[in-house]
Amino acid sequence: MAALVVYPIKDIYMQEIDNLVRKVMLDNGITPPPVIITDGHLHRFPDESGKLNNYYTVHCDGRAAGIVGSWKTGVKVKFKAEGKYPPLTDQERINRKIERHRQQLIRKAEQAKLHSDAARKAAYINQHSIPLIIHPYLSKKRVKAHGLTIYKGSLVIPVFNNGVLVSVQFIDSDGIKRFLTGSKLKGSYSNLGQYLPDKPILITEGWATGASLFESTDNLIYVAFSADNLKEVAQYVRSLHPTNQIIIMGDNDLSGVGQTAAGEAALSIGGKYLIPDTTGHDWNDEINKEVAP
Repeated sequence: MAALVVYPIKDIYMQEIDNLVRKVMLDNGITPPPVIITDGHLHRFPDESGKLNNYYTVHCDGRAAGIVGSWKTGVKVKFKAEGKYPPLTDQERINRKIERHRQQLIRKAEQAKLHSDAARKAAYINQHSIPLIIHPYLSKKRVKAHGLTIYKGSLVIPVFNNGVLVSVQFIDSDGIKRFLTGSKLKGSYSNLGQYLPDKPILITEGWATGASLFESTDNLIYVAFSADNLKEVAQYVRSLHPTNQIIIMGDNDLSGVGQTAAGEAALSIGGKYLIPDTTGHDWNDEINKEVAP
């Protein structure tokens, strides 16, 4: 986990908080989201890959301060606007509370529309993609297709939320991954295999990792798509299978993000987690290392 860093900026007026937050993000290699919500709550938003790896929280009750970061890179920056501000009057506090509520309603409406549009596009792509047997990405990862399809040259991995198709993940021949814009990714997943009551359920970050483990074990696999989403998916799986053993098959990231996320996900459901021995490896890498000629 990266060290917490104070990011001082002087002479920022309250109406410039939005610009302040965007500046902090850009200065630390994070592309800002379309809307900044200053309600003191944690907000997640996608990075360039479409995964919800970025986050921020902003407090602006008299002095702008907060945290921005990335679970993928481990960047975590604490910032504050230096300078003296007059205390807010009771009416100003009420006005700010009303404004925060208004922003929340706007954001919820925007998100609902984005999610709906993404789900509609996913259904179209699901209907118009074609079955495949081989693809450069599958060859590189040494896994089978397991029913995946292809659309305009990219692998199509279905993304579900509570059993409903909400998006797809595209993977091109170079391994570049992306989701449909506006996808509902929190708590969303893909899966491989069938439920077997006498075998543990495995949860992975990536699809290829899940495919490798499925081919090695025949266990039911859930793919969370990111370290940040492991806990959400684990809790969903636990709700479906309250007594089964669930194992989080985490990544051994140099940043420590994968290990931490796997441990937190396992703890939240009373499960277990396993991490490859080799730094920089996921379980696809580890399995391929064992079978390499």
